[in-house]
Amino acid sequence: MFKTLKENIKKAFFLFKSKNVTEIDTSIVLKEIGKALIDSDVNHNIVFNLIKNVKKKSIGKKILDPLNAKQVIIKLVHDELVKLMGGKKTDINMSGNPTIILICGLQGSGKTTFSSKLAFFMKKKGKSPLLVAADIYRPAAIKQLNDISKKVNIPIFYLENNKDVIDIIDKSIIFSSKKKFDPIIIDTAGRLSIDKIMMMELNKISINFNPHETLLVADSMTGQDAINTAKLFSKTLKFDGIVMTKLDGDSKAGSSITISSIINKPIKFISYGEKIQDIEIFYPDRIANRILGMGDVVTFVEKIQEQFNESRAKKIYKKISKNQFNFYDLLDQIKRVEKIGNIKHIISMIPGMDKLSFIDKNKNSFKKIESIIYSMTPYERYNPKILQNENRKKRISNGSGNSLNDINLFIKHFNQMRKIMKHINNNLGRNTIKDLLLEMINKKNKK
Repeated sequence: MFKTLKENIKKAFFLFKSKNVTEIDTSIVLKEIGKALIDSDVNHNIVFNLIKNVKKKSIGKKILDPLNAKQVIIKLVHDELVKLMGGKKTDINMSGNPTIILICGLQGSGKTTFSSKLAFFMKKKGKSPLLVAADIYRPAAIKQLNDISKKVNIPIFYLENNKDVIDIIDKSIIFSSKKKFDPIIIDTAGRLSIDKIMMMELNKISINFNPHETLLVADSMTGQDAINTAKLFSKTLKFDGIVMTKLDGDSKAGSSITISSIINKPIKFISYGEKIQDIEIFYPDRIANRILGMGDVVTFVEKIQEQFNESRAKKIYKKISKNQFNFYDLLDQIKRVEKIGNIKHIISMIPGMDKLSFIDKNKNSFKKIESIIYSMTPYERYNPKILQNENRKKRISNGSGNSLNDINLFIKHFNQMRKIMKHINNNLGRNTIKDLLLEMINKKNKK
């Protein structure tokens, strides 16, 4: 996710020479950041305003030890990116009984796949969702929903020979009331481009059933076209939020960064990968962290927290807060993460791990990392600090079949990850690792 943009921004920050924020250094670095954003399909005017705001806030800014110029600019760029992406996460409206969620978008945007992912997401949250196949023009849409729903035991409603979309939805609501399904997720028809028939149909659905939430699915790989599509939809249909799909590839990220501020609608979900669990709530601050190469430890913890019991959660928090997170803990989390799926996406959340070339991202495998850890003695796994010793590292290299350079790189990034996890825990306030783990414990206690 955002691979090229992230790499180009990282290169820009390497241009910093001085310990203080000087106008010359700031201009050079921001110029390169601007280029990186424009190359990722961010609008020129938006880039210009972002750079102008960062310059204004940075020039003459006092540096508080131990901060340096680079960290100050990173923080300012981070804040501007968060603002561009909507400032804060926005929840979907679940006030109905049942809640009706209408999914719309162009054909090929990932609409049907997202509908299935959202249903699975709701099921994990304790809901009883019903998928409604309301695409009366594309027979494959019904089959696609049906095939996915069977695998994860999610009910689907469709009337195969019925071409009246209003009648289909009306009967699905009656069916859901009898079976107590909630929410109802309606996958509507799309077109290759916006046309009068599609928009009339969507408006008709909206007027007849007054959905509690209408989500527009936009394909991030189409760049500025995704924004143009959202603009056209907003002229004729009242929708509540945006879903950015296909974020697993190295596509241009500009639409994901700027669509919210241009359309004045929040991004509520992001979708990536082919697995049904490859969906996340959109947090602007966390995405900004990923773009700036800072990882996303908070989302990482959320992904694995459902695997923790109360005792394990307390231990993990204690170790993170005391910077005692060790290789046994990492191995334990790898085992849990492998159950979640899409390791290529997950490792992008762990600071530095996406740079480890010996992780087999294509095969979704942490096998090489596991081989390194298994080649350590129990004492070494509990005490990462002792791995400064060259003889120990050579033994691990021979035992795991990895080069000494790989071992050094792995240890370096592991130590960076520990520091960043501790820093996030100590400084981010709400939604820190501590808060997340303790919140989970409290929920379990209430049950």
